[in-house]
Amino acid sequence: MQKIWKIKKEQPEKDETFFGGKYSRIVLQILANRGIKKPEEIEKFFSFSYDQDVADPFLFFAMEKAVERIISAKEKKEKITVYGDYDADGVTATVILVEALRNLGFENLDYYIPNRYDEGYGLNIGAIEEIRKRKTDLIITVDCGVSNFSEAEKVKELGMDMVITDHHHIISGRVPEAVAVLNPHIEDGGYNFPDLSGAGVAFKLVQALYKKMAPEKIDQLKWALDLAAVGTIADCVPLLGENRALVKYGLVVLSKTKRTGLQELFKVGRIIINENAIPDAHKVAFQIAPRINAAGRMDHANVSCELIMQKDTVMARDLALQLEEKNQQRQKMTMEIVREAQAIAENSFKNKKFIFAYSENWPVGILGLAAGRIADEFNKPVMILQKRDGFFVGSLRSIPQLNIAEVLEECAELLDRFGGHSQAAGAQIKAENIDKFYEKFSSLIEEKLAGQDLSPIVEADAEMNPEDVSWELLEQIKKMAPFGEGNEEPVFLMKGMLVEDFRLVGNGNKHIKMGLRGKNGSPKIFETIGFSMGEKAVKIRAGSELDIMFSIQEDEWNGNKKIQLNLVDFKIISE
Repeated sequence: MQKIWKIKKEQPEKDETFFGGKYSRIVLQILANRGIKKPEEIEKFFSFSYDQDVADPFLFFAMEKAVERIISAKEKKEKITVYGDYDADGVTATVILVEALRNLGFENLDYYIPNRYDEGYGLNIGAIEEIRKRKTDLIITVDCGVSNFSEAEKVKELGMDMVITDHHHIISGRVPEAVAVLNPHIEDGGYNFPDLSGAGVAFKLVQALYKKMAPEKIDQLKWALDLAAVGTIADCVPLLGENRALVKYGLVVLSKTKRTGLQELFKVGRIIINENAIPDAHKVAFQIAPRINAAGRMDHANVSCELIMQKDTVMARDLALQLEEKNQQRQKMTMEIVREAQAIAENSFKNKKFIFAYSENWPVGILGLAAGRIADEFNKPVMILQKRDGFFVGSLRSIPQLNIAEVLEECAELLDRFGGHSQAAGAQIKAENIDKFYEKFSSLIEEKLAGQDLSPIVEADAEMNPEDVSWELLEQIKKMAPFGEGNEEPVFLMKGMLVEDFRLVGNGNKHIKMGLRGKNGSPKIFETIGFSMGEKAVKIRAGSELDIMFSIQEDEWNGNKKIQLNLVDFKIISE
């Protein structure tokens, strides 16, 4: 599919001369593209710190009530159950809260994570009844609960209280009845940063509890930043503002983690993380989070929770091996679903703006991954479901042009359950409503995307010339990390690059390596790598002229450092 190239057009408020050359034109352009334009915002972006950028948790208007109720439970020796979610964000949020409560002296404590296959996402009546049988007095949700209205009523009916901590889309501006609801998306809720993950909101609650109960020990809380970082990265929330601070320092803590379970996970997965190899967000997103997610996708997320909290090396090793096996199974099954869904998309939805597929044989835990792959390949919103007895359940993934959660909300009367974000959501639909839902949902999408060009877009932060590429620029870009959702690694456009040399490398000649020189006579020759671009490069020859989209990276081999251009896309101007 032909990609559309665009250059972001945001303009910095001040040019580089205002800063005395401290920041280059290109760096100021990158920041402007992320909404960071004012001089004080720019200085803060580069000089942020944990103490300055991790905000006061009591900015949440409901935080005082939440903390008072939790402290009261300790004083009355009431039982607390932390109710989590089965993905990496929910698992890390659960562990953050459970460990903090234990460290603060809470003894009558339990946690509950629903089975994805039998119970689905969020609170459910059966789980609430089971939790009550365990003599729970207070439920604290993490990464779920904000859309569970009838379940909240059941909690109250059974004589329990509930504190909800969540970060998901709020339906029609309403929240369930509870002692307190902590969600940064609540309008006029007091918190000025809406993009926290579930783990991030759990961290804020823990931060507040330490402030009230053990302010002298609050520095110990920084050891939980490793999990806050993993949850934040895994849930693909923007890595700006407070999230950037949580992840920046969390990655450092992760490199020093004292958690036996994570140490064994790294060993089994051959993931190189230590004090001399601080991970980046990409490594967490593609190597750590999938393994934590694998338990909930293939079986039950309790395996991941137990691993992270496990202190015994032998038991941690066994749990890590279980997760590794589940992750390998997950990879294999995902590819099978993707192949089947691709065929459905090509045969039945080629001329439609929405892809819809279901099967009785597709495990629900993997449907989100498959939907994401199909959405990326066809650049269309995707819904993939498992058909069960009496209902359909599954996942949706969207494209930047469409807020999928808002479309779901317009179909609420046809849905049994739903929730999520603008680009990723889940839903459950009674079989009797599936045809009506499909008709309305697809009609809404066709209407909202009418007249829009849905070709995939590659955006550059700035156009540059060969002489703009320098070690000074690279160092400033590295200071903009961690990169991820909302703070993507900068991409640049450079035109008129001549191929000095060219070769295919890697297993199956999947990748391309080139030496590129500027057509304008620049003496610089840039080593350039294009991963998985071998098939696209069949017409490239020495002497070909290319326009390229790329990121700038440091490549080190045998102690020698050099600047490398990492291709995002390219166009052959002349062969």
